[in-house]
Amino acid sequence: MDRTVRTVEDVLALLDGLFGTTPETGRLATGDGRDYWDRFYGDRSRSVPFFVAKPDENLAAHLDRGLIAPGRALDLGCGPGRNAVHLAARGFEVDAVDLSPVAVDWGRERAREAGVDVRFRCGDAFALGADELSGPYDLIVDSGCFHHLPPHRRVGYLALLDRVLAPGGLFALTCFAAGEGGMGSELSDADCYRERSLHGGLAYTPDALRRVFADLTEVELRRMREQPAESPLFGMPFLWTALFRRPTR
Repeated sequence: MDRTVRTVEDVLALLDGLFGTTPETGRLATGDGRDYWDRFYGDRSRSVPFFVAKPDENLAAHLDRGLIAPGRALDLGCGPGRNAVHLAARGFEVDAVDLSPVAVDWGRERAREAGVDVRFRCGDAFALGADELSGPYDLIVDSGCFHHLPPHRRVGYLALLDRVLAPGGLFALTCFAAGEGGMGSELSDADCYRERSLHGGLAYTPDALRRVFADLTEVELRRMREQPAESPLFGMPFLWTALFRRPTR
């Protein structure tokens, strides 16, 4: 008989266990295990749109419009570091975190090639202590991490934002868009647990994002603008881009 639940974290870990390996694929149903992402980033020759060393078009636009000014920045789920490297080149002091050592090594290579300083850390951003993610950060960027979290892990995500995002700081999010032309699963939160799968990542509506991040002030929320192959920026229209500001009080 298993009676191990005693704390909130025990409950969250129990829910994590519902998204175990699926019999069809033999891999984590959430797609967020370290081994999965190591394999994902292991073959750099794959035709994956965000493997290119280009920053998100919305992030570049926010910088060009003066909505974001250089300061301390955190890139959550940084992958091979395309946004982190761009921010460092634009004068930011950047911390970048990813679960995958393979992705982090690739990001370090890119930073060296670009001649910029990015402090890459490998690990679970939501488990790193204050000595590793000390904050406060003037900018937190998430391009593709949030939509891979199961619903119960939004609690820790919001707690991390509350802990390390500076008052008046900005949060730039890119995630799967629900609706026509979008991408990702549109299962309800409850159905994710019934099916024990995120089906590759969760899609969000604008109202859902506003509800989740209700403690932040919306600056902009729109579809990402598609970019041609020759563009120096990354852009795919199946994604939402959002910019939120933390109130000063």
